[in-house]
Amino acid sequence: MSAQVARRVAVIGSGSWGTALSGLLAEQVGEVRLWCRSARVAEAIGATRRNPRHLTDYELPSGVHATADAAEALEGAEAVILALPSSYLRDACRMISPLVDAKAPVLVLTKGVERGTNELMADVAATELGGAWRVAVLSGPNHAEEVCLGKLAAAVLAARDADVAERLRALLVSPSFRVYVSEDVVGVEVCGAVKNVIAIACGVAAGLGAGDNTLAVLMTRGLAEIGRVAAALGSDPLTPMGLAGMGDLVATCTSEHSRNRTFGEALVAGETLAAYEERTGMVVEGARAAQSVLALARGLRVAAPITEAVNAVLHEGLPVADAIDGLLGRRPGEEFYGMAFQDKENH
Repeated sequence: MSAQVARRVAVIGSGSWGTALSGLLAEQVGEVRLWCRSARVAEAIGATRRNPRHLTDYELPSGVHATADAAEALEGAEAVILALPSSYLRDACRMISPLVDAKAPVLVLTKGVERGTNELMADVAATELGGAWRVAVLSGPNHAEEVCLGKLAAAVLAARDADVAERLRALLVSPSFRVYVSEDVVGVEVCGAVKNVIAIACGVAAGLGAGDNTLAVLMTRGLAEIGRVAAALGSDPLTPMGLAGMGDLVATCTSEHSRNRTFGEALVAGETLAAYEERTGMVVEGARAAQSVLALARGLRVAAPITEAVNAVLHEGLPVADAIDGLLGRRPGEEFYGMAFQDKENH
C-alpha cells in the first residue's frame, strides 16, 4: 500500500473540528480541500496557513487547500467529510449533492438530532446525498484543540458497510489517533447527540459550585439516559459504554475545551446562549439538541429527565433552581430501567 491512501478528500466546514481533521487527513491524503462558508476565511488560510476564527494558533499542513467554492472543494474528491453545525447540515448537503461523486464514502462529524424531523445526522446526509450504505459517523473523546496538537485520542467510526468503514478508517488512523470500527450507526449517533445536553447540565452544576459527587451522578445518570434512547432505537447496548458514549461523555462534561460544559457555567453566571455563541464564535449543539432529543425521547416514550430539565431552562424559561428541584424530587427506581439488557429472562 502506498503512503497516500487517497489522492483528494473534501472537508465541508471549517470550524474547529473541520480544521483539526483537515490537518489529520493531510498525513494520509495527497490533498485536502477544505470548504469554508466565508471567502475571507479561505483566503486567510491560504495566505497564513491558519484559520482566523478557529484554532487560530494551529498551522495547517501545506497539503490543505482552503476554498469558498464548493465545486472546487469537491472536484475529484474520493471521500467527503461533513463537519458542520447540525442546523446547517441538510441545506449544505442539498447544496453539494450534485457535486458529490455517487460512489464516494461520506463521513459525518456533526452530532445532533434534527429539529422537526427528529432525524439523526447520518439520515439527514443520506436523504440529501443518497446512499445510506456509504454514510458513516465518527464520535469519541477527541477535542479538536488536542487532536490538532497530535495528542493521543481515539474515536469510533460506524458504518453499515464494512468496506466503507475501512476505507474511511484508513484516512484517519495514525499513531496518535486511534480509530475503532462499529456497525452501530444509530447508537453512535445517539451518544453524540445526547452527551452534549448532559454536558450543559454538568456545566450548570459546576457553575453553582457542585462537587465531584454531583458531577459523577449527572454523568452516570446521563449515560443511562443515552442508553435508554439508544435501546429504544434498537442499538447495541454496549455502544453507550464505549468511546462514543462514556468516552465522549466524560470529555465533554469535564473539559475546558467543551463549549457545552463552558456554556452551562456561563449560563448560571448570567450569560445568554446568544451572547455566549457571539463571544466564542462557536455553536452550542447541546442547546439545540435539548429540544430535538426530548422530542425524540417523548416519541419513543423514553424517560429523559436531565434532557427535559435542560430544555425547560433553555427554552421554556424555567429557573435553574426549579429544574434542580424537579430532578431531585424524582423517586429513584431501578438503576438500569428502560435498557435492552434489563431483559432478565435472557440475561
